[in-house]
Amino acid sequence: MKKALLATKVGMTQIFNENGALIPVTVLQAGPCAVTQVKTVENDGYSAIQVGYGDIREVLVNKPRKGHFAKAGVANKKYLKEFKFENAADFTVGQEIKVDIFAEGDKIDATGISKGKGFQGAIKRHGQSRGPMAHGSKFHRHAGSSGAATSPGRVFKGKKMPGQMGNVKVTVQNLEVVKIDTENNVILVKGSVPGPKKAMIILKQSVKSN
Repeated sequence: MKKALLATKVGMTQIFNENGALIPVTVLQAGPCAVTQVKTVENDGYSAIQVGYGDIREVLVNKPRKGHFAKAGVANKKYLKEFKFENAADFTVGQEIKVDIFAEGDKIDATGISKGKGFQGAIKRHGQSRGPMAHGSKFHRHAGSSGAATSPGRVFKGKKMPGQMGNVKVTVQNLEVVKIDTENNVILVKGSVPGPKKAMIILKQSVKSN
C-alpha cells in the first residue's frame, strides 16, 4: 500500500465535468493526518506508520494517549489508525499527511461503518418478496418457510431471516477521485461511501487499481 488517509464524510452533491456530464460525488474532509508513530521491523517486527486524525479536547483523552501524543509532539487526536505503507521508513513522527497524497483520477477503496437500521424484516434486510396484499391473505410481509418438517428437520445455518441490519464495517472498492481541493483538504469521490454524515472514513489506494 502506497497511499492512505483518514477522512470525515461531509455529504453528497453533484458536479459537472468539462463535457457537461453530471457526476454524483461524496464530499470528504480528508486529513490532515499527523504521524504519531513510525513502526520498524527492528523494534516492532513489521513496518508501518500510525496516524492520528481529528482534533479533540484534552479532557476527552485518557492519560496513556496524552503521553503518546505528547511524545510525538502532536495535538490530541480523536482517531488513531495504522497503515502498512511500502515506504513507511520515509515518514517521520509529527509529519502531516494531507489530501495531496491522492490525485484526480486515482482509484481508492473507502471503508466505514454503515448506517444502523435496527431490527428489520426479511423484505427490507434481504430484499425478499412479499405475499398477496388482498384481505383474504394472511401472508403479507412475513418471511417464507424456514425449512422442511421432518428432513432435515432443522433450519440451516445462514438462513436469511429478520434481524439486526446495518452498523457493520463496509468497504466500497474502486471509487474514482473526481476532484481535490488542497487548500481546504477536501476530496470529491464519485459515487457514495458507507456511513452517515460526520462518519470517519478510511481511504486507501484501491487493491484492484493497475
